[in-house]
Amino acid sequence: MNRDIAMLEEQEHRLVLGQFTYDDAWALGSLLVELARERNAPVAIDIRRGGQQLFHAALPGSSPDNDAWIDRKRRVVERYGCSSYLVGSRFRAKGTTFEDSSRLDPDRFAAHGGSFPIAVTGAGVIGSVTVSGLPQRDDHALVVAALERFAGR
Repeated sequence: MNRDIAMLEEQEHRLVLGQFTYDDAWALGSLLVELARERNAPVAIDIRRGGQQLFHAALPGSSPDNDAWIDRKRRVVERYGCSSYLVGSRFRAKGTTFEDSSRLDPDRFAAHGGSFPIAVTGAGVIGSVTVSGLPQRDDHALVVAALERFAGR
């Protein structure tokens, strides 16, 4: 469990961007759509900066439930400043669950994989990129794969 946490923390440390513009949101979102289609992933995708939604896509097989999950996972990133998967993993490492110990409404917050902070050098966390529709580990991995490719361009 601690190795998983260390890996998740390393991803966040490594995937800090130099900037994040409206055009960057479109490029990252389009890349996520491309990767999801390659995998036939029935996901919804959301990218936010501050309080503004900059990108949203719903692929075949996704549902309105995915949008509700996106909102719940995104709120965890906004509250904790790190990925929803990392937050949930930290609670599990303590022998508890986010739902049992966070004191946050589970109808509004979900520490399940799939939402990742958009961090910019010198500014910190400025937004989030979220995927919903796959098992949580796969949602998280899809976002990380897209960010790695996006950051390496």
